[in-house]
Amino acid sequence: MVLYLSGPKNDAPKPPIQGPTVTVASLFKPCGRSYKCAMRVLFVTSTRLGDAVLSTGLLGHLIDIHPGARITVACGPAAAALFEAVPGLERVIVLDKMVWSLHWVRLWALCIGRFWDLVVDLRNAPLTYILPARRQRHFKRSRIAEHRLVEIARVLDLHEAPPAPRLWVSDEHRRRAERMIPDGPPVLAIGPTANWRPKTWRAENFAELCMKVTGPGGILAGGRVALFGHDDERPQVISLIDAIPADRKLDLIGHAELLDIFACLQRCDAYVGNDSGLMHLAAAAGVPTLGLFGPSREELYAPWGPHCRPVRTPESFDDIHPEGFDHVTADTLMDSLSVMRVEEALGELWRDRSGAPA
Repeated sequence: MVLYLSGPKNDAPKPPIQGPTVTVASLFKPCGRSYKCAMRVLFVTSTRLGDAVLSTGLLGHLIDIHPGARITVACGPAAAALFEAVPGLERVIVLDKMVWSLHWVRLWALCIGRFWDLVVDLRNAPLTYILPARRQRHFKRSRIAEHRLVEIARVLDLHEAPPAPRLWVSDEHRRRAERMIPDGPPVLAIGPTANWRPKTWRAENFAELCMKVTGPGGILAGGRVALFGHDDERPQVISLIDAIPADRKLDLIGHAELLDIFACLQRCDAYVGNDSGLMHLAAAAGVPTLGLFGPSREELYAPWGPHCRPVRTPESFDDIHPEGFDHVTADTLMDSLSVMRVEEALGELWRDRSGAPA
């Protein structure tokens, strides 16, 4: 169940309680309680999609070590759909931002009536500290520069072996993905947008890259191109949409929900995109993922996984921003990242993934 602090309420039925049986160290000793008093976990995660995806490894770890736990997730509207199929989900509380931070008061009011076995708060909201709970873990900003996923993993002292992001999908999500990306030639997935313009590679660069990668001699020769993004981002990439031949184009911009997109990405062969939440979604899907970086830090937000890597502009993060830079009004700062360099990086990633010689 998705519970909105403001706006509509989703009355969809709750997914069944499930979870693998594993033998690992638990945060709590077994208490022999029945299902009616099963362990309750409140998991407070990010407003931003990318950070929410990175936090799912931590949530998956809790589900693994506490099979049958009843999970409540609190997050921002952009990320809420990520958690629809979480095993043991009781509800998703959507934190629509309110004036004077009243959304935290609403969250406290909705949660104060229950006793929580564990509260994990990745937002470090003051009011969650006073919720009745056997144990609480709160996010603290690291004093050292480290990847966001490692920083999140410190909340449960898992930073030395941080759990990789994972998402849960239903059979229906997989069936919809099969309709959107049917069996056939290989698929290059493209994430051509981002949440602010300066870190967005130009649409014409993506178009040229697609033609090279799926053209004769490309690593996905004869392949199709799947385009992902929000419907309101379509005007930004219309030249890319028009450049892909109709018989090789899978235009999914604005036509799929988050878990449908995740299931679609699992059917793709490679992904190239800007530093964005969609990039982290692709990495979590296990598709070889190349993230494009310029005015953001790859050491903090590179795609996470054994077949993922970043490629950045020749300029470093410290050198790329012009004087008086404003991320809201500035144009892209990604022009120095050439199509040739991205194609080379994708080829290197592909060879590493397949074990083929250089």
